Amino acid sequence: MKLKTFIDRPILSCAISVLILILGVIGLSNLPMEQYSDIAPPTIMVSTTYTGANAETVLKSVIAPLEEAINGVENMTYMTSTATNTGSASITVYFAQGTDPDMATVNTKNRVSEAEGLLPAEVTKVGVTVEKRQNSMVKIISLYSPDDSYDQNFINNYFKINVEPRLSRISGVGNVNVMGGDYAMRIWMNPQKMAQYQLVPADVIALLDDQNVEAATGTLGEDSENTFQYTLKYRGRYETAEEFGNMVLKSLPTGEVLRLKDVADVELGSQSYAYNSEIVGHPGATCMISQTAGSNANEIVKEVDKLMEEISKDLPKGLVMADLMSTKDFLDASVHEVVKTLIEAIILVVLVVYFFLQSVRSTIIPSVSIIVSLVGTFAFLYVAGFSLNLLTLFALVLVIGTVVDDAIVVVEAVQAKFDEGYRSPYKATVAAMDGISAAIVTTSLVFMAVFIPTSFMGGTSGVFYTQFGLTMAVAVGISAINALTLSPALCALIMTPHMDKSTGGKLSFSSRFHHAFEASFNRLVLKYKNGVSFFLRRKWMAWVSLAVVCALLVFFMRTTKTGLVPDEDMGTIFVNVTTPPGSSLAQTRKTMEMIDERIREIPQIKIYSNVTGYSMMGGQAASGGMLIIKLKHWDERQEAQDHINAIIAAIYQHTADIKSAKLFAFAQPTIMGYGMGSGFEMYVQDRAGGSVENLQKYTQDFIAALNRRPEISMAYTTFDTKFPQYMVEVDAVKCQRAGVTTSDVLSVLSGYIGGNYSSNLNRFSKLYRVMIQARKDYRLDKESLNNMFVRTESGEMAPVGQFITLTKVYGAETLTRFNMYTSIPVNGMPADGYSSGDAIAAIEEVASQTLPTGYGYEFSGITREESSSTGNICENRLHVHWRRIRI
Repeated sequence: MKLKTFIDRPILSCAISVLILILGVIGLSNLPMEQYSDIAPPTIMVSTTYTGANAETVLKSVIAPLEEAINGVENMTYMTSTATNTGSASITVYFAQGTDPDMATVNTKNRVSEAEGLLPAEVTKVGVTVEKRQNSMVKIISLYSPDDSYDQNFINNYFKINVEPRLSRISGVGNVNVMGGDYAMRIWMNPQKMAQYQLVPADVIALLDDQNVEAATGTLGEDSENTFQYTLKYRGRYETAEEFGNMVLKSLPTGEVLRLKDVADVELGSQSYAYNSEIVGHPGATCMISQTAGSNANEIVKEVDKLMEEISKDLPKGLVMADLMSTKDFLDASVHEVVKTLIEAIILVVLVVYFFLQSVRSTIIPSVSIIVSLVGTFAFLYVAGFSLNLLTLFALVLVIGTVVDDAIVVVEAVQAKFDEGYRSPYKATVAAMDGISAAIVTTSLVFMAVFIPTSFMGGTSGVFYTQFGLTMAVAVGISAINALTLSPALCALIMTPHMDKSTGGKLSFSSRFHHAFEASFNRLVLKYKNGVSFFLRRKWMAWVSLAVVCALLVFFMRTTKTGLVPDEDMGTIFVNVTTPPGSSLAQTRKTMEMIDERIREIPQIKIYSNVTGYSMMGGQAASGGMLIIKLKHWDERQEAQDHINAIIAAIYQHTADIKSAKLFAFAQPTIMGYGMGSGFEMYVQDRAGGSVENLQKYTQDFIAALNRRPEISMAYTTFDTKFPQYMVEVDAVKCQRAGVTTSDVLSVLSGYIGGNYSSNLNRFSKLYRVMIQARKDYRLDKESLNNMFVRTESGEMAPVGQFITLTKVYGAETLTRFNMYTSIPVNGMPADGYSSGDAIAAIEEVASQTLPTGYGYEFSGITREESSSTGNICENRLHVHWRRIRI
């Protein structure tokens, strides 16, 4: 088909463009919207609990066998693991980008099942959870009581019973983490009363195993000639504290019956007392929602917001649900600004086109080309599986000035024919297209060839470049099609030559403007020709100028600050709080209340929550805490002091007088799925198998050297080996003489002090645990061991303290491994005026100077992606710049 066909048949040309518009509108209506495309690698979380165990025990008995089994699972890139003194164990496995998250889950689960036989029975009873999720939050919500009419335990469980199940059913939600414990039937044993009746915790466990059970008792009269048959129904598990208290422990020689309530207090309490959560100073529950790999964060937040509206209508009086963080807030604000910029760019381009074409009719043609090219690109985005995100929208903003070029070339070529004397728009268009059609195709293909190679880049930066580059390339391709079909048809239909002064008629405004513009422009062209002639006579100056430009290109490529994405004001601040090692939950809570009072004075804060007993960097620990601070909307924060960095500085300033804690404030990460905060993340590794104390020493030296670098604002770790502990040693000789075993002694310690998950109960349509433990008054210090008794072979009771030696030692609250090496996590922020690329270079230099042989480091999260992508990015930039120079 010849190009003249589209001029002869304008309806065909219009139909092609209308078809492109329709497909684009359909694509736009179905495109998902998100901040960035799905770039975070699939992540699998493996977690379990070893009740009562310390971090070292969890590491050796739980994490080590699981890691050995998981290591090397298909497409795995790296893994991290954490063991805490609260008995929790978690392993996070990261997979290569593009890995099917469902298959990654299945493969990881298969590896975990291989190691389950090596785990302690207590862990097997609790179970090992394998779930796909990202390690950052898409939304954080809270439920609290502004009038303090409900306590935290009630609010936590109201959330878990009525809200959490509905949140978990939302498509794309990976994990709903409510910072608080489930209900649990708590059996608080009195060691002295237990000893009076010659009982030990194992007897209570045996009682629960014997009497608190479900049983399949069958049916009477089944498969018989009886008229009726009767199903036997056993009462099953107990439900209330009174029922548990009336359980029969044993019959006494006097004929009396000893019941559980005679030696223990029974109540419906909490499974864990390791957390305390408050919202603006009131009791509440904080819930962090993460997404699964490959899901759309914006759609998840929409569904969560819709559900929150429904739930808020049915909340009991005195409860309020609040939003603490949402990725959608920043997305909505960003998209609004990008769309605003897009409209402004279109208007600006149209005005510039009119200024140079001096004709409303001529301006209509490039304007139509802009609309067709941009809208048509949405169809490609949908077919290619892209989303409507900041990258693709930004590409459309930039490409506006390019997609209009082809249509302008057509209009200018037709106008040139008018200037040559053509009076017929049809003949002028046919003659013009004969000379420029090949040029339009060539220039469009060359432009597309600059950006299409970016689609072959791998990693996170490759996803960025792919969506950005292909969006621009396709828009230019559509503009070329439009310039060969609709633009010449419109030129033949609506363009007219400018009126000539020689005719003597009254000139239109467009004609007068055209003649004035041409006169001025011709003078400018004359000066340009003189400049070109100057360089033609001095060719060496042109070559020198080219050499200078190339030298500047290389210079700026080497000195320009690098970074994967710039940090943004996302509207949320996280504050990690660490109190001195060994601090109790009560002491940490006092410190959190002091911080709470200070930050209330900051006017830019809208709402915040503080959680005691859990920190984002240190995990679950009595000496840790965190604050989640939601700032006011960006429209209310227009001044310099309202920027997120200024607010972080204000937080440090307001809390500077608090000496009982270390604070590390950081912003919400720009890209979700790569960690909880902005800044850099890394792990210092012990690859030589040395002690934790040596690893900490070298890590502290490394951090101190980092903090002296101008590129680093702050480097920080929550790890510490100064947590007071007691080393337990059981005297086997004394045990043999008394007729007890080491296992008997440790079983008493575990039951009274560590606590034991012994049975289950059904309540509120859920399954809860039955926990046995001595009340806190009976396990305050090491003297308490003399009031805990173990039963000997003769049936007499002996104090546990006589078989045990406690030696005061110091150790870590949390132990971390990175790729199976003992490691210490280090976080930090680049200094003002320096990029994340500068910080990475500084880290590499400092590490080479301070870390001895056998010790190394590895980046994690977004820092790992940036450090591995730097080479590819530089190569791609050089390629694009060189192609542009050649063009």
